[in-house]
Parts: sequence; structure tokens; C-alpha cells
Amino acid sequence: MIVCRSAAELGKMREAGRLVGEVLTELKGRVAPGVSTAELDEVAERLIVKAGGTPAFKGYHGYPATICSSINEEVIHGIPSKGRVLVEGDIISIDVGAELHGYFGDSAITVAVGQVSEEAAMLLRVTEESLYKAIEVVKPGARVSDIGHAVQSHVEAFGFSVVREFVGHGIGERMHEEPQVPNYGEPGHGPRLAEGMVLAIEPMVNAGKPAVKVLSDGWTAVTKDKRLSAHFEHTVAVTADEPRILTAREVPVHARK
Repeated sequence: MIVCRSAAELGKMREAGRLVGEVLTELKGRVAPGVSTAELDEVAERLIVKAGGTPAFKGYHGYPATICSSINEEVIHGIPSKGRVLVEGDIISIDVGAELHGYFGDSAITVAVGQVSEEAAMLLRVTEESLYKAIEVVKPGARVSDIGHAVQSHVEAFGFSVVREFVGHGIGERMHEEPQVPNYGEPGHGPRLAEGMVLAIEPMVNAGKPAVKVLSDGWTAVTKDKRLSAHFEHTVAVTADEPRILTAREVPVHARK
């Protein structure tokens, strides 16, 4: 069942989304060579708890951490570790979810560690652009597949590929709700969007082929060809006039180093 949220509920979801955005902004500012992913995880948990929230991922189906930190060929669900230290030229996807006052927010960014290759820089730019291309089509009467078509069209125009095995999702009083939101497909299919629906839209884009596999830890998904992957995500509400990004960050994505 797809739930349409009231204005009051969307206000609460904005508070959860704002918290997630603030955490991501702080973590982005801390990304640098020599920093471990465990350090980033500790900061995220401290900030979420301090704000009165609960880390949404920790304990979810047994996941052991507050953030997902996926480096280079890791697509999503990378587990933070003291032994995983960032080095110059890496790219790292940081995915944060939080529950606040009974509602969830979910957002992700991929960040360059120092100077990165031209391919990596283009992959980050195109993936982030595809997210906003997708958000542009979010309006009452549109179809869920219009979102995925917007992502796929933009990504493939640059020679990159879209991951098929993992998709975006509805979100609200639970982290994952209906509908599923693929990042590919023909337009005009799937449920119609209606005012009050809230979607976590999250392009996952590979520099090479779309195929992925899950490592022996049971969580970390990587590209089969070991090429780079990027991931950007926002929680977005359908409104009568324009899409409302509930996880919007106060600081623009590229403003902090």
C-alpha cells in the first residue's frame, strides 16, 4: 500500500530529513586522506543521537553500523571499519538514514577524496545530475517509471550504466515502504504519483557495466567489473506545485571540501 502523507506528517519528515542533511554536510567536510570510515560512522551516530534521533540503518536486518560507506567499486552497503582508511583519489558514497519523532529521512552523497581521475569526477557529476533530472519529473499524475527513465536517459548519454538490482523506495513511518523506484525503464508505467507521496530517489551508477555482486560480508555490493560506482539520494515529497526535497542540505553539495 502506498501512503500519502498529510502536511503535518511532511513537516515531521522534513525535520528527519534536515537532520540527515546536516549529518551528511558534516561528514562531507571530514572526508580526507587518512580518515577511516569508522571515524565517519562515529560522528554520524553521535550527531543523530544528540539531535534526539535514532540511526535508521544500525540493527536493520542485522546491519552493524550507522552509515553505509562504499568506496570506489563498492556500490552500496559498505560497512565502516577502522581498517578502511581513505586515500587520495578515492571516491566514497556515504548513505545516512535517521528516524526522528516517528518518521524517517534517507539521503546519500558520493564525495571525492582529494584529487580524483577525470572519469571519477565525471561519474560523480553525472550521477548527481541524474538525481535532479529525476526529481524534476516528480509531480501529481506522473508515473513511477518516469523517474527511472529520467535517470537512465541522462546516465547512458554519458556512457555510464545504471544498477538494476537495487532501487529507490517509498519512505515514511518505515525506512522502506511502497512503491519501489527503479532507476531505469520506459516512461508511463507503474503507480501514478499523488500529492503526499514520499519517495527516496537514489541513482546508483557504474562507470562500466551494470552488473553487481554482494561480497561475503552479506552486505557490500560491488561492481563485477571492478569499475567505479557512485550513489546520490534524496527523500522527496510529491506536492501540488513542485517536488519538495525533504533532505535538502543547507550547504550546496559542492561548496565544502
